[in-house]
Amino acid sequence: MPFSEKLLTVPPPLEIAGRHVKRYHVTADPAGIEPEVERAACAILPELLPEPDGTPPATFVVLHRGGDDGAYLNAYSWVWDNVLHFKGAAAGQPVLGCPDRDPTRFIVPALPWIGCVWELPPILHERDAWVRHLLAPDVPDLGAYLTDSLPEGTTGDRT
Repeated sequence: MPFSEKLLTVPPPLEIAGRHVKRYHVTADPAGIEPEVERAACAILPELLPEPDGTPPATFVVLHRGGDDGAYLNAYSWVWDNVLHFKGAAAGQPVLGCPDRDPTRFIVPALPWIGCVWELPPILHERDAWVRHLLAPDVPDLGAYLTDSLPEGTTGDRT
């Protein structure tokens, strides 16, 4: 099977369960991710977030709509000042333990996976943005971090 990059879009951040959530969407479909899949992902997101620990409450998520029925939500949250916490959810993918092929019926699989090749590009950008806006300056700037997102394009447009 030949490899091809997928489309990456950046919807505006949300506040969910007291955390500021930067969002990335990954899909091969130029129409984007279906609104019902996005709503279902937002509904399960609080289950994927860590407890507050004094670190600025920031998370970035990658919502990926696979080429089949699958939908995947990866939540990466900043904790312990400089550590990235991960928890993910999946829908529509029976091989991961999903009850059916419904891409809006998310479950939290007990797998140690942190993302596939199309879901990983935001991690490097978010690491650098966290250092740039929260760790390096004398006065941390959460607002600047929240507006500093990977540009839209394809998952491979990062050079």
